Amino acid sequence: MADCIFCKIIAGEIPSANVYEDEQFLAFLDINPVAPGHTLLIPKAHHPMMADLPDELIGPIYQAAKQLMQRIKAAMAADFVALSVVGVDVPHFHIHLIPRRSGDGLANFWPTRTYAEGELDRVAAKIRDAS
Repeated sequence: MADCIFCKIIAGEIPSANVYEDEQFLAFLDINPVAPGHTLLIPKAHHPMMADLPDELIGPIYQAAKQLMQRIKAAMAADFVALSVVGVDVPHFHIHLIPRRSGDGLANFWPTRTYAEGELDRVAAKIRDAS
């Protein structure tokens, strides 16, 4: 896609600090990292959201993510590597791999809430029944 920043990175039109590349995927450091070593893993083919990614790429991209998690953890002396798929900042499917340390002060996840009485079961039923 001509105006996609990630497609421009893949094409070499925008420089990137690449950490992994194969025929299908590219991984590079995020220029606005949550923590040093924050990496983005993307398919080379343009797919706006995870739901748009062909089924045959789902397994392989997560296998690549697993390998990268191990490398990032070792390289950055992290306690663990958080994996996140948000999908709102750039319309090209990507996985964030963020090295984390216990007590690093970063939020563990989004702010949470509690379900009102009976709401948990109603929401679960809606999801089960959706097509």
